[in-house]
Amino acid sequence: MMKKVYKYLYIIIFSMMVFLIGAATLKIYSVYDEKMAEEDLEDIEMAAVIARNTEAQRRVAEMEYEIADMLDDVARLQEFIDEKAASANEVQIRKGTMSISGNVMIPEELTESVNGTGTVSGNSVDFASLPVISGSVIMRNGEKYNEMSVSGNSTVSGNSIDVSGNESVSGNASVSENASVSGNGSVSGNSSVSGNDSVSGNIMASKLLTVSVNGTEDASGNVNYAGWQYVPPEVSLEERRALMTSYEQTLEVNQSDKEVIEQNEHDFSQMKIACLGDSITAAVNLENEENYEQYSYPSRLKEILGAGEVVNLGIGGSSIGRYWTDAFVDRYMQIPEDTDIIIVLGGTNDGFCVSDKEFGNLDDRIPQTFCGDVNELMRGLKDKYPLAVIFFATPLPNVLHDYLMSEKEYLLQQRFFADVIRTIANEYGIETIDLYNSNILDSHDANVIAEYMPDGVHGNPSGYQILAEHFAAEIVKYYN
Repeated sequence: MMKKVYKYLYIIIFSMMVFLIGAATLKIYSVYDEKMAEEDLEDIEMAAVIARNTEAQRRVAEMEYEIADMLDDVARLQEFIDEKAASANEVQIRKGTMSISGNVMIPEELTESVNGTGTVSGNSVDFASLPVISGSVIMRNGEKYNEMSVSGNSTVSGNSIDVSGNESVSGNASVSENASVSGNGSVSGNSSVSGNDSVSGNIMASKLLTVSVNGTEDASGNVNYAGWQYVPPEVSLEERRALMTSYEQTLEVNQSDKEVIEQNEHDFSQMKIACLGDSITAAVNLENEENYEQYSYPSRLKEILGAGEVVNLGIGGSSIGRYWTDAFVDRYMQIPEDTDIIIVLGGTNDGFCVSDKEFGNLDDRIPQTFCGDVNELMRGLKDKYPLAVIFFATPLPNVLHDYLMSEKEYLLQQRFFADVIRTIANEYGIETIDLYNSNILDSHDANVIAEYMPDGVHGNPSGYQILAEHFAAEIVKYYN
């Protein structure tokens, strides 16, 4: 009798074990299946991004030919450039971009000077129909409309708009409870700069770089936030444009660069330089010319500095991030280990590709986003080449970006990319060459295109020479 009981008991136990093993197997398979499904979905999404970016790059190539066809009529070309820039601004307004790194959108009724008034508080605006302030200058139909300052007031508080992009927001009794008091040359000397949604160097759509410093001890200069520090440009592109054209600025800066190079006392003859970049580094736009590599900025840099060796790691069409081709972050290890100086120039193709999703943010910095991949690239460079001096350049502003952005509304303004590069480079102690805010070789100026950048984004031999001399001068300044 007991044998039968044990027999049935064994059968029951065995059945339960089979059931449990089966259930566990099904669970494991289910988890595996879900993981595979997620990976398949990611692959499908990435394929869609690559297809979208392929189309964008194809369109850019068409735009380059359009620009080149207008070289014989500079006035017509400038009209075309202004039209595309205006269209891009309209897209930003339509997208609800209130303020981008010191650019402010305010209604016409607020465009008068507000210096010395008793209060500039409690205002609200309709963001559907806003003119644009570039820096502290209000631009309307491409012309200077008015100057704006919000200093010397007893109160500049309680506004739903931002009070940013001004040369000064200082000397006020209160600059508090505003949506934003950001991107200004000065937010200092005030009795109160408290209770604001944002007192940051930059306000960006989709909260890309919005920073709050309420409760911090310092609301001037650099802003500390969540482990990173936003670094505003010393002088913004808009401020420089208000002073002189890019063509004039290019000539002036180039003359200064030449003087710095002439006074160089450092011997670079035993030093190796590596240049990581895209087509602007590779000079592939000149590949139809014999021995075209001699015109690239790395080749010119070698001659200017008398360097022992310069390695050109430029690949046409490549991006910093992994949402396009030949990503910098996947190939920086090709830089020789004995390199003394590393120059990274990129971001142009990223600007032709990236939407909010691929841009990411500075809080989580996930892979396959611009913020994440720039962070990984800079960290990798510092870890792998601890003895090298690293220079990271922001992209040159170019009209093709505006042109493409006017057609593809998911794209972001170029300044986003420059801001992230400056900010992360500051964290890692990497030298920054801020080409974006320098106002040199900016193809929004038809004269720059005619003289130096015939397709609106790539240099001719003279353009690459100027770029090389600028990099050389920055390197000389570092070593002297």
